[in-house]
Amino acid sequence: MVAFAPMTPETFLDEWHRIVRERDILSLAPLLAPDVEIGAPPYWEPFRGAALVQHLLGLILETIEGFTYHREWKMGAELALEFRGRVGGLELQGIDLISLDADGRLRRLDVPMRPVNAVNALIARIGPRMAEYLAKQNGEPVTEPSP
Repeated sequence: MVAFAPMTPETFLDEWHRIVRERDILSLAPLLAPDVEIGAPPYWEPFRGAALVQHLLGLILETIEGFTYHREWKMGAELALEFRGRVGGLELQGIDLISLDADGRLRRLDVPMRPVNAVNALIARIGPRMAEYLAKQNGEPVTEPSP
């Protein structure tokens, strides 16, 4: 087993930006704490666990067109990254609020976004795919959506 080398917030950010720029979701795993959680916009309870968070972030990166970061703020292990993109032609703006653990891995991610019509469009595109993923993870039968 390869030992994990702790990261500084700067090292984390360099790799995070590379992953997002290249849409290299497979390389995200080493940046995630095992107990990572994400406050997913349409859900009251956060999603927890590295595999689940990695899958959701992959869906988001696939869905938001023209995703780019514009500004960032750092305060120790707390990071804020402002982004913009489009969902089905609707402009979307949000902030990734990132908390790193003692090893410099992502421990918590909250993502407030606006405007509501773009957030609803994002939910409409990601929701069914995430529901299918969760059903498979729970061993439940997956039904095809009705036409």
